[in-house]
Amino acid sequence: MENKTDRVIVIFGGAGGIGAETSVRLASAGARVVIADLNAAQAQAKAADIVAAGGRAIGMACDITDPGSCERAAQAAVDEFGRLDGVVECAGISKPHDTISLDPADWARMVDVQLNGAFYSVQACAKRMWAAGGAIVFITSINAEAAYPRRAAYCAAKAGLAMLTKVLAIEWAEKGIRVNAIGPTYVATEMTVRNIAAGNINEAEVKARIPLGRLAQPSDVADAVLFLLSEQASFITGQSLYVDGGWLAYGYL
Repeated sequence: MENKTDRVIVIFGGAGGIGAETSVRLASAGARVVIADLNAAQAQAKAADIVAAGGRAIGMACDITDPGSCERAAQAAVDEFGRLDGVVECAGISKPHDTISLDPADWARMVDVQLNGAFYSVQACAKRMWAAGGAIVFITSINAEAAYPRRAAYCAAKAGLAMLTKVLAIEWAEKGIRVNAIGPTYVATEMTVRNIAAGNINEAEVKARIPLGRLAQPSDVADAVLFLLSEQASFITGQSLYVDGGWLAYGYL
């Protein structure tokens, strides 16, 4: 994003991990941010940190699986800052499980958060961007393209989100709303650390598999978000940008 901007951005899932880093980076560039997260206390604390650093932000509770909650978050941006110019949708969960014994409720929950909630959140925001346009960025995953065992629901939902990106991009282009996605590899967030500790992720094997030889940092993803929201990306829509250290390109072994 430009060195300074007065854009108003809602970040769903903006209180921790990739979302928290993105919230801070956007605010430091001058954006006014609404941090909408299931953890209201964490969202408000992150917003307070931003305000203490000289930025403008509010934090609020939002369950993206509830369309009404998404509507309230989108309207909060308009009520607090006068308009809405952009959306970053990065709320997500991870729960690897053998597919043969995967509980239908766990399947439904994963799809509800990763796909349905993503749709509800951007639909609510797009209604408030309809007249003036704006930009939307989904956080997907390399799992939109690369299949992993024990992650049937996650991979299916992320692949669906990548296609939703394309559909919304072509449908909303006439309104000046650009829609793109960013697909990271493993990112060094709290969720990844928990999965490493639980034995769901072998950190050494992952690093060996990534050509650049390390996990992504939240800042790597935030940088890509800022680019896709900026005027420098004004002719880019319907695309998935994979911030993966070369993971998807690497097919030798």
